[in-house]
Amino acid sequence: MPIILKSPDDIEKMRIAGRLAAEVLEMIEQFIKPGITTNQLNEIAHQHITENQKAIPATLNYHGFPKSICTSVNHVVCHGIPNDKPLKKGDIINVDVTVIKEGFHGDTSKMFAVGNIPPFAQRLIQVTQECLYIGIRMVKPGVYLGDIGAAIQQHAQKNHYSIVREYCGHGIGRDFHEEALQILHYGKPGTGLKIQKGMTFTIEPMVNLGSRSIRLLKDNWTVITKDHKLSAQWEHTLAVTDTGCEILTLRAEEDLKQIFSK
Repeated sequence: MPIILKSPDDIEKMRIAGRLAAEVLEMIEQFIKPGITTNQLNEIAHQHITENQKAIPATLNYHGFPKSICTSVNHVVCHGIPNDKPLKKGDIINVDVTVIKEGFHGDTSKMFAVGNIPPFAQRLIQVTQECLYIGIRMVKPGVYLGDIGAAIQQHAQKNHYSIVREYCGHGIGRDFHEEALQILHYGKPGTGLKIQKGMTFTIEPMVNLGSRSIRLLKDNWTVITKDHKLSAQWEHTLAVTDTGCEILTLRAEEDLKQIFSK
């Protein structure tokens, strides 16, 4: 299966879908408080995407996934299914949103703190975001994907965390997951595909407080850490330009100078 390079028109449509996905995360933050359930968050997101944005929540019924967003709490690594358990003070939660608009996808996720959280949880969240930004800064034509994976892995391990290896970033566009393009968050420099202008893909490191070992629950979606220690994840959709990349899912709170200057 060939890698799909996007035209300027394609990327403009992905820019719109990406902005909508980012907007969902901006909108939902005010609701993430002790006592709310992830099902309620799902309903809020679903209504916003379908009614306000006139768009489609990509995860709903995707290979049978039953909800419009993924909500991964504490030791859930990814693909958490919204449920009726209330969030409590001290929880951490990843909200993962993918929006389809005019046939193109925008995919992004963010970590949220539920009330005050312990310093060790806040540090995990911070370092995981740093891993994402380290990867983003490296994206430009000619760079090997292995270079990016190695840099992300090194930063996580330098901070005594571990990288989940079973799940990775992916090509994205008209398809939710373009299987020909996989972005590992670990690896060896100088290996893998060379990045080309027109590629569009996600970087989405999953970083564990303890062991990298994971387990898939019986629902065939929810992934948890085997040792039940915390896990964090951040995700952006990127488009490769002549000299670097454009973050298609950038949120208003994020500072491009800060992301690209370090």
